[in-house]
Amino acid sequence: MRLLLVEDDDLLAESLAEALEDEGYRVDVAGRASDADALIDSEAYALAILDLGLPDGSGLDLLQRWRQAGYRLPILVLTARDSWEDKVVGLRRGADDYLTKPYHEAELLARLHALLRRGTGSPTAMLNVADVILDEQTHQVRRGGEGDWQVLTATEFCLLRYLMHHPDRVLSKAQLLEQLYTLDQDAAAPNLVEVYVGRLRRLVGKSRIQTRRGQGYLFASH
Repeated sequence: MRLLLVEDDDLLAESLAEALEDEGYRVDVAGRASDADALIDSEAYALAILDLGLPDGSGLDLLQRWRQAGYRLPILVLTARDSWEDKVVGLRRGADDYLTKPYHEAELLARLHALLRRGTGSPTAMLNVADVILDEQTHQVRRGGEGDWQVLTATEFCLLRYLMHHPDRVLSKAQLLEQLYTLDQDAAAPNLVEVYVGRLRRLVGKSRIQTRRGQGYLFASH
């Protein structure tokens, strides 16, 4: 899943982005409201983490503008403003959750996971499609109810989770590549998707991840 982090503190942004990437997410970072506007117009994000104190404008205004424009992605506000009045204003402007600095990384990750589960309708960290079970908390996958759990690399987890969150939908190689690199990295090699799909098929079965020649890949739910 691809996340947008809007934070003007470079050290905090770098630390948080690294923590999120360790969890299997791909993170684009914007330090200004104008950069965040440009990114959200060009990329499909699963969630945004938004600081309110930005150098070129108010994060609250940015939040309200996104909601008025029809963006429905979950938004977690992360700010040093800790009064209950600030929280009320943030929630009324369209925030889904509100966390004040300083914060514990474990709490932020728990809130983020909860927002993403809420968005997909899944009440737990277990994602179950057909006979494949993916533990989004431990990054392990199991096929069937009796097989051993297999630990995934961050890239394997990122790709499999994206496929399983969009079952029976043909996803192009370009769409999948977008899940494997961030905007400040060099673009992933075109054959990277094929390599990782091959690895995942050995774990979940060849018939589960199907190739649609000239179109992309599909995770079959039946």
